[in-house]
Amino acid sequence: MKTLNKEILSLAIPSILANITVPLVGMVDIAVAGNLSSSSATLIGGIAVGSMLFDLLYWNFAFLRVGTGGLTAQAYGRSDFMEAARILARAIGIALGCALFLIAIQWLFIKGAFLVVDATVQVKELARQYFFIRIWAAPATLSLMAFKGWFIGMQDSLSPMLTDLTVNGVNIAASIVLALGIPSFSLGSMSFSGVAGMGFSGIATGTVLAQYCGLLTAVVLLLLKYSGRILKHLSLSDLKGLFAGGQTRSFFVMNADLMVRSLCFIAIYIGFTTISASYGDLLLAVGSIMMKLLLIFSYFTDGFAYAGEALTGKYIGAGNSLMLRRTVLWTFVWSMGIALIFMGLYQWGGEWMLRMMTSDEAVVSAARAYLPWLLMMPLVGCAAFTWDGIYIGATASRKMRNSMLWATLSFFVVYYAGLLFNDWTPEGRLHVLMAAYFAHLIARTVHLSLNFRRSVLVI
Repeated sequence: MKTLNKEILSLAIPSILANITVPLVGMVDIAVAGNLSSSSATLIGGIAVGSMLFDLLYWNFAFLRVGTGGLTAQAYGRSDFMEAARILARAIGIALGCALFLIAIQWLFIKGAFLVVDATVQVKELARQYFFIRIWAAPATLSLMAFKGWFIGMQDSLSPMLTDLTVNGVNIAASIVLALGIPSFSLGSMSFSGVAGMGFSGIATGTVLAQYCGLLTAVVLLLLKYSGRILKHLSLSDLKGLFAGGQTRSFFVMNADLMVRSLCFIAIYIGFTTISASYGDLLLAVGSIMMKLLLIFSYFTDGFAYAGEALTGKYIGAGNSLMLRRTVLWTFVWSMGIALIFMGLYQWGGEWMLRMMTSDEAVVSAARAYLPWLLMMPLVGCAAFTWDGIYIGATASRKMRNSMLWATLSFFVVYYAGLLFNDWTPEGRLHVLMAAYFAHLIARTVHLSLNFRRSVLVI
């Protein structure tokens, strides 16, 4: 048991350390936007809608991480390193092809998106500006999804940690410097006159720079750690036939389920953002900040979900039923420990977190009423996030798809049904929207829990 817990922690801790920086990037982007002007709600709204557009795009390609991770973990468990190499090459090829497609359709996409997304004219213009800069990071962003899934499947959480730290560290530093500039200063006889910032567009430019720095890091790590052990199995003939055969068909069949799952995530996220945007810029900013704070917890729990993914896939590949059961049990034990810690953090640090996100007192004051939702997040979200990792390792894509179909239905039913019971103010409607978000987490948890034995315990 000690050995298993050591494996879980060795996989989870590097992922958690990397994940810690993920919400910091979103917080810094919002904080930079929030401090570019004394009235920051419109700028924060522009970041929120612009980021939502990329979630709309990139969640369609989540299979590049999810599918690659589960398949690689099972190949690792079988010691089939030739197939592991082919999985990576196939995923990178698909990622680059998809990225070129996204760049080609960027104008059509933005026009179509704003037929659906409701926001003020000012927020839409800022979101367009953000989108047309950041879209050029698509080849790096999609390739990094494939790299991360593959590294995790290879039971290697250090490489994605280093990659993520590079991406997020460069993103934070570059966004601050490019948006706000460098102030003038003097040091002894030396003086620096300063550099003016790019303003709002600097935030997106910093993200593009960070993504390519991360891709370079991933490639270097791949060559240093795997060129002799894994990549040697790939020949030119293997690359020519990379997209033929039964393994490729299985990859695309599984990923069709995962794409439907991603579309469900998009529907919920788009629904949350567009509905909150219909309440005005102030409540859009509040909703965006609350979502960022809610998801801080998930980045910690995801560390153990990644560990569960890697070990579940490995033990299914190796045909070890006993270790598979123990992996599921102890992954949940560690995840619940994180949940208890975050309940305390949200209870006593919620106000401080709000003020870290924006200096606009109107936004802080409006958001204060929604702090109790933070306390509920660890209770409701822990099992949903942990089950995701375990099901990914088992490549149980159909049940994951079905769980999200039920979750999406729950989100919209709870929201629209909730509106029928009262003549809510806009502030009250945002509370109903928060309740709908939590309903989707509960639906995911229930469905995945009920199907665990039939979908994961397959050996």
